[in-house]
Amino acid sequence: MNVISQRGTHKKSKSFAMNIFRGKVEPAQVFPFPNVLKQEQKETLQMLLDPCAKFFEEQNNAAKNDEMEKIDDKTLQGLRDMGAFGLQVPTEFGGLGLTNTQYARLVEIVGAHDLGIGIALGAHQSIGFKGILLYGDKKQKEKYLPSLASGEKMAAFCLTEPSSGSDANSIRSRAVLSPDGKHFILNGSKIWISNGGTADVLTVFAQTPIKDPKTGETKDQVTAFVVERGFGGVTNGKPEKKMGIKASNTAELYFDNVKIPIENVLGEVGKGFKVSMNILNNGRFGMAAALSGTMRNLIRKAVEHAHQRVQFGKTIDTYGTIQEKLARMAMKHYVTESMAYMISANMDSGATDFQIEAAISKIHGSEAAWYVCDETIQILGGMGFMKEAGIERVLRDLRIFRIFEGTNDILRLFVALTGIQFAGEQLKDLQKVLKNPKANWNVLLGEGYKRAKRMAGFTTGPTLVPHVHSELTAEALLATRMVEAFGATIERVLMKHGKNIINEQFVLNRIAEAAIEIYGMVAVLSRASRALNENSPTGQHEQLMCNVFCEEAAGRIMGNLRGTSGSRNEARYAKLAQISRQVVDQGGLVQRHPLGF
Repeated sequence: MNVISQRGTHKKSKSFAMNIFRGKVEPAQVFPFPNVLKQEQKETLQMLLDPCAKFFEEQNNAAKNDEMEKIDDKTLQGLRDMGAFGLQVPTEFGGLGLTNTQYARLVEIVGAHDLGIGIALGAHQSIGFKGILLYGDKKQKEKYLPSLASGEKMAAFCLTEPSSGSDANSIRSRAVLSPDGKHFILNGSKIWISNGGTADVLTVFAQTPIKDPKTGETKDQVTAFVVERGFGGVTNGKPEKKMGIKASNTAELYFDNVKIPIENVLGEVGKGFKVSMNILNNGRFGMAAALSGTMRNLIRKAVEHAHQRVQFGKTIDTYGTIQEKLARMAMKHYVTESMAYMISANMDSGATDFQIEAAISKIHGSEAAWYVCDETIQILGGMGFMKEAGIERVLRDLRIFRIFEGTNDILRLFVALTGIQFAGEQLKDLQKVLKNPKANWNVLLGEGYKRAKRMAGFTTGPTLVPHVHSELTAEALLATRMVEAFGATIERVLMKHGKNIINEQFVLNRIAEAAIEIYGMVAVLSRASRALNENSPTGQHEQLMCNVFCEEAAGRIMGNLRGTSGSRNEARYAKLAQISRQVVDQGGLVQRHPLGF
């Protein structure tokens, strides 16, 4: 039996984004566009939507919250009354028990009206006590979830430290087991913690000494804890002065000999890094959903102005420049929204391999929302720049989304390296085949045939065509070719760089960009196909957006794939690195001022 055909030789996954790194089309989680809500769940959601929207339109004052740099007390109580603090907490613990898809639809409304409140609520439940939902035992859930779901108590996620941002393993806060073995004693600090000054229940990550039973050697490993402010020794600094999301509380936290009962370990001792990553992965889809709401509201304002503003005898929405802006804004929203609800549905269907898709949705959503907000201001002109319009507040609020819960720069590397690692397992199997070509001749012949077809411009495996509406056949073929070109590029990059690929960030960033675009193509292909198949009144409009996006995305993908190799590209990246080093060595710009002084 040949190596590749043996069961279990390399990891399998139903994740579409993971499989494109192997040049494979895996349609299970993307076609047809998932529809996971049962009738009862739809009715529950519809009952919640109007009161939620009405609350934000009539009772909440986002400008006032921003001005006061806190959420108004009356607004906080209104949010408690709506059950907004426990949207996904099971009903048995006092929450609303919503699915990920239901949650996404509600946070979309929050994102449309007040991102400051969105951050406070998200920091509380999307990451703050998410660890208790994911890893808590029965006693921990019974003890903490009811008061957190009611909003009686607030939660916070405490990972970032002065010396560690994206590198979670480098945290210095330490928790050492007490001599009697009943407590961990926590010392350290955390910075820029959302809800840091208001939270009563904290998910805290700290280094703990772990003894290897085999070697007897003791090493520090991260452990997650549920820490109560009431344990004593927990204090916080003043609220930080921020560029945006001013209504949310952000503060530094200090831990001075905090006694944490051993039953408050979250998950397993020494497994905290995995806990932290899974919490963040689990919450990222909500960011894309919230920002879909933000974009929807911004586009409405831009359209309203463009349709009313008259210049040179015509409304400005009739001019090509404004038309292109509005069309691109609408497409960016369509892609983000499609990603958000595809991922939430996958999660609701029991998928566990969604970390790449979630990261992609966060990257794309945060950058699309920034673009849409910037263009909205541009369309409104001077009016958009005025505080009264309320858009400058949204722009300030949006800037943080590309930074927190994993900076987009780090997430791009995460997308690329996670996928490459997955592809590398299959490549190792092929390398084993090459060591014994006689015994694996059929495999080598098949691989050679695939490469020959690819070089001739033919597809080499399953295509997306059977899964899309007939009107989108051309786009489906294009997306299939992008997947195959992407897989071939990953293989070439791995063969060239091997394990050193981790250090090739110029290449990794271009791989990530291509992966983001491919997932975007498939998300809109799937959604537009559903609209056409159902004869939706918006089907033709969705088809148009899918047409344009896929055509343009393919061009960007090929440009990024070409950028992963070639002597000219390598020379240019070397020059960029050299420019950077010289600027750093100089402590700023190197060149003289054009006036010479």
